[in-house]
Amino acid sequence: MRLNTLQLSKIATAVALVSVMAACQNKDNGAAPASKKTESSSVDNKDQIVYVNSDSLLTKYQYFKDLKDKLDTKSKAAQADMGAKTQAFQREVAQYQQQQNTLPADQRAATEQRLQRKQQELQAYQQNAGSALQNEQATEQEKLYDKVADYLKTYAKTKGYKMVLTYSKGNSAILFADETLDITSEVIVGLNEAYKADKK
Repeated sequence: MRLNTLQLSKIATAVALVSVMAACQNKDNGAAPASKKTESSSVDNKDQIVYVNSDSLLTKYQYFKDLKDKLDTKSKAAQADMGAKTQAFQREVAQYQQQQNTLPADQRAATEQRLQRKQQELQAYQQNAGSALQNEQATEQEKLYDKVADYLKTYAKTKGYKMVLTYSKGNSAILFADETLDITSEVIVGLNEAYKADKK
């Protein structure tokens, strides 16, 4: 069995930053995104649609990095545990195979039944361990999504943005976006500050 937590990065990229829409309290009737950009590199609030680069966010958001390290450690520990149990079982089978010709028929039958039960128990243990790890991943991914989504909702309302889109290279519905609409750096700073405060 290979318990796979390396999928976390791909899954979290898709799940953690699904487009987060935040209705702004601005009463302007259907203001369209501004067609002209100022010389400033900051986003003009009139643009009201901005985006976050999810690739950058996931590589620089400390909570995600800590989460990935934690799940990788658990996965390696589970694999090592499973490997040790499998090797012990294989040694027991090999030992029986060496002795089977010298054993009475009833003892051979009893040993084979015991080994078969052990194999079934080992398979069940493997499945349970894999399911437990997948469930933990799903729970942690949901927490990650909630943290990012909650932060972006508050952030968008504060800044007056109508929508926050997510951009990921090679996996995005956005074919082009002006770089001045990219709020990734500011969002990463805010998320990391919030995470530091939570840890204290």
